[in-house]
Amino acid sequence: MLTLCGFAASNYYNKVKLALLEKGLPFTEELAWVGETDRSATPLGKVPYLRTPQGPLSESTVIADYIEAAHPQPALLPADPFAAAKVRELIQFMELYLEMVARKLYPQVFFGASVSESTRTQVDEQLRKNIAAFGQLAKFSPYVAGDSFTLADCAAIVHLPQVSAVTRAIYGRDYLADLPVPAYLARMAERPQVQRMKADRKTNAAAMQARQSH
Repeated sequence: MLTLCGFAASNYYNKVKLALLEKGLPFTEELAWVGETDRSATPLGKVPYLRTPQGPLSESTVIADYIEAAHPQPALLPADPFAAAKVRELIQFMELYLEMVARKLYPQVFFGASVSESTRTQVDEQLRKNIAAFGQLAKFSPYVAGDSFTLADCAAIVHLPQVSAVTRAIYGRDYLADLPVPAYLARMAERPQVQRMKADRKTNAAAMQARQSH
């Protein structure tokens, strides 16, 4: 039995959860807030981490690759090596150059803190450049990497809304709106697995907010 550990308000947790749901794998969930993780399973205390029959794994991309290798059907990576590499390229691009850049604004958008004007300016410049480059890689035909649902969609479904949310909140405009992202996310929201993930995220986000207010 697989056990996914972390909390459902985390987009990286939900990236792995979507892969498990899309494959129809049986798994359990173990709530582990930041600061309350099992350091023997996740040495830096990060979430998510996965308990497997062979032992624990940390880092969402590593976990997703393990799930794909251990349970190859239904496939979330193309069989062709180059096509599979293009899926991984999209995932890395979204995480390094979109989500991690937008994350610098999370303290102000989601946690009631504030970020400096220089940070807002820097993020604005980086996101404009990086989103234009992302538009050259993404297909949206109808899935982010092409005609099949892949691990890149598991990442896009959880990361792209975060980028949209922070740019709307800080700059007054969704920086992804010029790409087919809104229509893509609307299509993905029709998937039962995505609906379950989003419902669980909403519940967990409320619990996290209540926890932080104490």
